[in-house]
Amino acid sequence: MHRQGEARAASNIGQVPATDDEIREKYLERAIRELNAFTRELQACPYCPRGNLMPVAGSGHPQADVLLLKHSARPAEIEEGVAFYGRAGTALMKSLRRLGIDPLAVYGTLCVKCPVADPSLADPACIGRLVQELAIVQPAIVVVMGEDALHVLNDLEVPLARTIEPRRGEVQPLTPSIDALFVPDIDEALDDEAGKRDFWSAFRVLGQWYADLPPY
Repeated sequence: MHRQGEARAASNIGQVPATDDEIREKYLERAIRELNAFTRELQACPYCPRGNLMPVAGSGHPQADVLLLKHSARPAEIEEGVAFYGRAGTALMKSLRRLGIDPLAVYGTLCVKCPVADPSLADPACIGRLVQELAIVQPAIVVVMGEDALHVLNDLEVPLARTIEPRRGEVQPLTPSIDALFVPDIDEALDDEAGKRDFWSAFRVLGQWYADLPPY
C-alpha cells in the first residue's frame, strides 16, 4: 500500500511537461480573461460624472511589450469608446511600422478613461485603475505621452516604481522589469509640423529599444 506522497508521485509518471508555447498560451488566456473583467468593472464604475457616455477602454495585445499611455480621450476616442482611435492612432501606426515595430506587440490606454468634460474631474480611484491594467498587461516599456500623463504615472503607487523624469527620448527604468520612455503628447504634436518633428525625435528611440529586446 502506497503512502500518500508516493501515490501522488506515481500519478505523474508518463505526463508530458508543458511546452514553452503552451505555457505562453495559458498566460495569454489569463490576461484576456483579466482584461475582459477589468473592462466590465470599468464600464460599471460609479465614480466619475460621465453621464450616459461609456468609458474609453484600452486596446491592443493583452500581453504587449509596448504600452502607450496618453492622459485623456479626444472626441473620436469617446465616440468609439476605444483608446487611440482616430488621427493619433493612425499616426502612431505609421510610426510603428516605420520603426519596424509589430503593431500586435502594442497596447494603448488612457490615464483618464471616463469621458468627463474636464479630466481634472476624474475620480482618483478611477485613475488608479491604471496600476491594475499595468499588472495585467505586464509590458516591457511604457511610452508616456505628455507631462499630464507623466504626472499621473509618477503619482501612482506602482510597486517598486521609480520617478520618471521629463527627459524626452530617454529610456528610463520604471520598475525592475519595466522601462519608460517620455515623449510629447501625440494629440498636441499633430497640430503643427514642429510638434510632429519633436514627437518623432523622441519616439524614434523606441525603435532601437525594440530592436534590442531579447527574443522569447
